[in-house]
Amino acid sequence: MTKATTFTEAEATICVTAKMIQNEHDKSYWVGGGGTPLASALLAQKVYVPNLTLILEDGVIAPQPAIPLDPWMVFVAAKPNYRANAWTNMNTVCSHAALGLFDYGILLSLQTDPYGNINSSFLGGDFLHPERRFGGAGGANEIASMCWRTILHCPQEKRKFVKKIDFITSPGYLDGSPHARQKAGLPRNTGPYRVITPEAVFGFDEKTHYMKLLALAEWVEVNDVLEKMEFEPMIATKLERLACPTEEELQVLRVNVDPYGTAIGEGKWITV
Repeated sequence: MTKATTFTEAEATICVTAKMIQNEHDKSYWVGGGGTPLASALLAQKVYVPNLTLILEDGVIAPQPAIPLDPWMVFVAAKPNYRANAWTNMNTVCSHAALGLFDYGILLSLQTDPYGNINSSFLGGDFLHPERRFGGAGGANEIASMCWRTILHCPQEKRKFVKKIDFITSPGYLDGSPHARQKAGLPRNTGPYRVITPEAVFGFDEKTHYMKLLALAEWVEVNDVLEKMEFEPMIATKLERLACPTEEELQVLRVNVDPYGTAIGEGKWITV
């Protein structure tokens, strides 16, 4: 494949995630809503893993979406649910997740903290009197609570990576203490796995559950990433370099998956 030289921040996030799915191709992926999580799964399905086991947030199991999807038409519609093995509902797939049947969840995050807790509800003020209110959890709480591993998408911005989020919409490792999730009634050995931004990939320390920088994009250095975080993560002894999107991936994204640019147009343009 040919390395691309110009792409958006969203496309960088999507392509890194698609390659991650390629490496874990025999797993199931419960995808929250539309946006970059769904675009990542569709790219992986069309380029790398044709038989990808995809679950949509609203309860559709193993579809082969008829792309391109119309803008916003990712729920309860014919095109995203095309050739699905089952068209159920959110309660049904939540019960499947509770049984341990879903390996990965992929979610967007409005804010995240050092322990991978997610806020997608409001910013500023309190729950009854927020300064800005957003869409909230939808099925994200169940995805973050019961999938074995959760992958988060978040822009690399200081206002997104904060020491304490304004509200826990969906749980990460809570306060990071041992067995915190289990004590809260969540399944054992579940939790955040990766946080993917246009510039970096983060994981979580096995003992402390504190966020750890694992990999950098080609066009940034460590300090570039740390300057865009309110807290300082742990840093892996050996940092990997992330592959840039390829022209072939971008062709599929821009022509087949999202020609309207609803997801892939987010963020700034990057030239390498």
